[in-house]
Amino acid sequence: MSYHNPVLLQPSIDYLIQNPSGIYVDVTFGGGGHSRAILEKLDKGGRLVAFDQDPDSRQNAPEDPRFQFVASNFKNLTRFLQYHQACPVDGILADLGVSSHQIDTPDRGFSYSREGALDMRMNNQAGTTAKEIVNGYDEAQLSRLFYAYGELSEGRRLAKQIVRVRAEQPIETTSQLADILKPCLPKGKENKFLSKVFQALRIEVNKEMEVLESFLMQTADVLKPEGRLVIIAYHSLEDRLVKNYMRSGNLTGEVQKDFFGNPLTPFKLVTRKAITPDQTETLTNPRARSAKLRVAEKIIVTPHEPHNP
Repeated sequence: MSYHNPVLLQPSIDYLIQNPSGIYVDVTFGGGGHSRAILEKLDKGGRLVAFDQDPDSRQNAPEDPRFQFVASNFKNLTRFLQYHQACPVDGILADLGVSSHQIDTPDRGFSYSREGALDMRMNNQAGTTAKEIVNGYDEAQLSRLFYAYGELSEGRRLAKQIVRVRAEQPIETTSQLADILKPCLPKGKENKFLSKVFQALRIEVNKEMEVLESFLMQTADVLKPEGRLVIIAYHSLEDRLVKNYMRSGNLTGEVQKDFFGNPLTPFKLVTRKAITPDQTETLTNPRARSAKLRVAEKIIVTPHEPHNP
């Protein structure tokens, strides 16, 4: 729990586990809180496969014969489930938040409130860093990034400030970036806007939206009929994608219909509205306050016949 306090733990597990002897996947293992709760619900015939690309997370893997750890990004869901002969599965859980361990480790560079290198990589052994983006993207690229992933209308102003300052010296640390941008931020809302700046950079560094899109489009193929997809999102960009996919089976949210007018979607919604943490949870774990839990179930496909009045 010191590594990461799992969010919406009880409802996510209650919705996920329908068959104690089934095969389940936790695609965001992190501190292992959700995975341990899943294992407690499984009987001897159950099985859990957990994904995490962060090398630090492996230290949290439980010693359990029913548990399989996969050191990979969950965009590789299908490939590794097939490799471990775990398809199809009874349920998939994804907690899309950054772990407390990552936020609280200054060298990881996820927080503007902690002095550290501008890194932000979920897998800190590979890929492009936030420092490379801040110092390498041109003004137009940075502006688009802040607008698209931070939903900041001030993106152009922020980008111009970064380009002006880095012309004199490279921007290398979290606190340096925060200090540079503060003159551009609305008074009294500095923390809120810096959070969005850092969110935008983190999403770009880890290609989070592309990864989420790829993951979502694989889930219907690896789930059994009546298998559950349980996802916890933390910002509107993620939640919108999740909601669209669960509703329609595609990323636009537009429900396609067959010749007879029947909806062509692989899922039915188990939760009509997102489930959010109660006051007790947000008081004990403030990082949970923006979480939204959504659940869908893969439908059993039956052939449709035309309706004869």
